[in-house]
Amino acid sequence: MSKRDTVFKEAYNASLGMLKVGVVLPSEAELGRRLGISRTTVRSILDAQVAVGLIAWNRRHKEVLRPPEPEDYFPADETDTVSSMVERAFLQRILSADAQPGSQLNESDFAREVGVSTSAVREFLIRFSRFGLIEKQRNRHWVLNGFTEAFALELFEVREMFELRSARAFVRLPRDNPAWAALDAIEAEHRDFLGQPGARMRAFPDLDDRFHRLIHGASHNRFVTDFYDVISLIFHFHYQWSKADELDRNATALREHLDYIGGLRSGHELDAEFYCRKHLASARLTLLRAIKGPNVPPPDGT
Repeated sequence: MSKRDTVFKEAYNASLGMLKVGVVLPSEAELGRRLGISRTTVRSILDAQVAVGLIAWNRRHKEVLRPPEPEDYFPADETDTVSSMVERAFLQRILSADAQPGSQLNESDFAREVGVSTSAVREFLIRFSRFGLIEKQRNRHWVLNGFTEAFALELFEVREMFELRSARAFVRLPRDNPAWAALDAIEAEHRDFLGQPGARMRAFPDLDDRFHRLIHGASHNRFVTDFYDVISLIFHFHYQWSKADELDRNATALREHLDYIGGLRSGHELDAEFYCRKHLASARLTLLRAIKGPNVPPPDGT
């Protein structure tokens, strides 16, 4: 997929968050500014929205006819950069293969499977090697290493510091910032997930990953966003959560995310921080139970 296609589809998904029935959309120049794209791409998006009956467009007048549905959004795998494609495929491979410490990965074979260059795969893996999670072997082989409970908890402590900072930064974003439109789109996906059969819930880790990445992006700090690559690997895939209560845990996390989104939208940093801390406490408990077993009590001992 060309870079232009990726830009168009990412911006199209973000633009859907602006569509409220009866609303008249702003000028093409203003839409381009909010979405961070050219007027040419804006016009392509408007044409596409007209084609599916989302808006009526008559010269300068652009009226919303219906709210977007989940099927109006481009799938995540169609808006990926090469690095995102490699990351998602790598994490999904670990999940589906039920990989354990000591599992091997050949970078050339994996690059062929994903349809990217070997150098793109190698660059992705090197980012994790400095944390000791992946170790390079001979002949382009990599080995997944285990790590201790203490290491995981130290990592979680850093996650909490970074995400709280990012959540406060998100609340302070101007309301015309594209991140709010992206948050609208992710909220719609959350509500769609809750209304779907249980099998759909097993795709939750991808949605969870994109939600937290969006929040971390508000920090505009390259070290925060780079660090979340390691967070995603550990919390979603390295420790294989027990499947016994997977659907219940995913449903709980979805509801906590919706509360979290409400806190972000409130405009009050304390509200966002409250729901952020509440959700991260649940995530920490899930991690501990994955490491030590299901009988680890919650923080309050109940």
